[in-house]
Amino acid sequence: MMTNDDPVAATHRGLARVWIDFESALVQVPVIARLVGGRLRIDDYRSLLRNLRQQVVEGGRWISRAAASFGPDHEDLRAMFVVHAAAEHRDYRLLERNYVVAGGTLEDIRSAHKNVGSEALSAFMYHSAAHPNPIGMLGAMFIIESLGNRLAGPWADRVAEQLDLPPDALTFLRYHAENDAGHMAEFDRAVALAATDATASATIVRHARVVARLYRLQLEELDNV
Repeated sequence: MMTNDDPVAATHRGLARVWIDFESALVQVPVIARLVGGRLRIDDYRSLLRNLRQQVVEGGRWISRAAASFGPDHEDLRAMFVVHAAAEHRDYRLLERNYVVAGGTLEDIRSAHKNVGSEALSAFMYHSAAHPNPIGMLGAMFIIESLGNRLAGPWADRVAEQLDLPPDALTFLRYHAENDAGHMAEFDRAVALAATDATASATIVRHARVVARLYRLQLEELDNV
């Protein structure tokens, strides 16, 4: 039976609080405010896809670097990260196809620079992934996977309602809505392995808090390169 001092339970409680704060703050970001308010423009959607690609194209690299940073005492975590990196490394191609179907060009989305928030997020993720036994990356992955699991489906529905786009323009959001639940189940198993004490728990929750803020900054700074 879990007690109040159980580090796994404490980690999940801490992550839940971070998520509540993050989700509440997201609806104040201009592009998300327009999305949930029924005022999304096609330029908004293309901008969202264009900016997300710069983060997604590096996602598998962050995770692979983290996997390589786990020592022999964390072989199960390393294996989980390797599998996850393999699952994520081509997601950017969905974004590219969606962008073209939505009226953009491959040249534009592939040549776009990271915005201010994407630069900060990328730097933090690579820095964290390079630490020995980077269990904090679980907190970072919690935010990104929870976005897919909890918000990608509703966001795709809202985009479909507001913009005259074919289903092929929404496959990135639809894919993550359907598949990230499985990733979250894997995440729960990883937390059970990693959150062995209060220090480990605090590290995971802190990384989630940092990434939540940087991810929001990425959305606030669309195309501000």
